[in-house]
Amino acid sequence: MRRSARICLAFLLLAPLLAGCLERGQPTMVDSGPDDDAFCRASHAVGSPEYVACRKDRDVQRANANARADKRQRNLGEYMLNNPTRP
Repeated sequence: MRRSARICLAFLLLAPLLAGCLERGQPTMVDSGPDDDAFCRASHAVGSPEYVACRKDRDVQRANANARADKRQRNLGEYMLNNPTRP
């Protein structure tokens, strides 16, 4: 009986930590800075207006790609809800 109580207590202490792995919503940010930095450094000097514009353009491109992916996921979910019998 005492052993099962310890196991139960250990599970209760670990459950909140494991619940973080199941978090929904925005995924954690991936550090893509070095890739963008290397891309922009290849054609522009660091600190120049062109370099800053390149980094901003890369950020906008990534944000647009994320928005498109989110929209496709929403559209798929709506399709699956509206057409439950079709594969």
